[in-house]
Amino acid sequence: MTPGSASTTAPIRLGTRGSALALAQSQRVADSIAARTGSPVELVTISTLGDRSTAPLESLGGAGVFVTAVREALLAGECDLVVHSLKDLPTASHPELTLSAIPKRVDARDALVARDAATLEQLLPGARVGTGSPRRRAQLRRRRDDLEVVDLRGNVDTRIGRVLGDREGVEADLDAVVLAVAGLERLGRDDVITEHLGIAGWPTAPGQGALAVETLASVSGPLRSALQGIDHPATRTSVEAERAVLRLLEAGCSAPLGAHAFIDGGMLFLAARVYSEAGEQVSAAHALYVDDTRTPGEDAAKRVVDELLELGAADLAPMGGAR
Repeated sequence: MTPGSASTTAPIRLGTRGSALALAQSQRVADSIAARTGSPVELVTISTLGDRSTAPLESLGGAGVFVTAVREALLAGECDLVVHSLKDLPTASHPELTLSAIPKRVDARDALVARDAATLEQLLPGARVGTGSPRRRAQLRRRRDDLEVVDLRGNVDTRIGRVLGDREGVEADLDAVVLAVAGLERLGRDDVITEHLGIAGWPTAPGQGALAVETLASVSGPLRSALQGIDHPATRTSVEAERAVLRLLEAGCSAPLGAHAFIDGGMLFLAARVYSEAGEQVSAAHALYVDDTRTPGEDAAKRVVDELLELGAADLAPMGGAR
């Protein structure tokens, strides 16, 4: 079987990271493809540097470190498609690969998981809050500069265990952690959420809550048709706008930047916010009719980025797109 194609008898091979979250979200995609093609779909687990290392993500090159090994397996013909968390995917396109499907996005918000069911405002001064995200660190400092923000790595269960303890002996040495709602829901752990942090005041990473299904550009046949069937155009347009903000600013997927877009009444709304490490911020928002342009996401992002730079975004955080 040639890479990127599938027959009705041979299994379709779906490449994925081996974390519980990656396996859970990849299985959902696998089930959808199997239902549409009539072919079995098997998961091919791929180890990445981001999974093996406990170093801060910024020192490894940002969230994109999770992507490289998975893409290499796809290019080597070890699998027919791969599934990424879209927020981890670099914005630069790959000449041999394509995003064949972006399924409908789930909840894009961040959530607080805290002891004693506390909200962010209820945490005591000096409380220890864990996160591995520069954006979340800046947002925490802006909202509560009296908290101790602790760098955090590890899978979802490990992070929750740092707050609530767990049966594997993880020490509960934090008062709270900030995690993505989508990941908690996909793992069936949303019961531990003590506060949903609203997008308007707490914008999240571009693409958060969405998955990306990547294949060779030459993908064809039943697999291509199945992927077209699970693609969600409104989600694709929205996340394209968010990711275009990152690309135009040349900020990188670990930058202290939040962006969120959605479509309502035929209009695309896009808002973005850039933070300094100390929590200072600049923000911009624009809207346009989707049908008024061939590239609504790109056009909205250009307007937002121009305003962000005029407001001094490049002075708050390193931005390669400063001009």
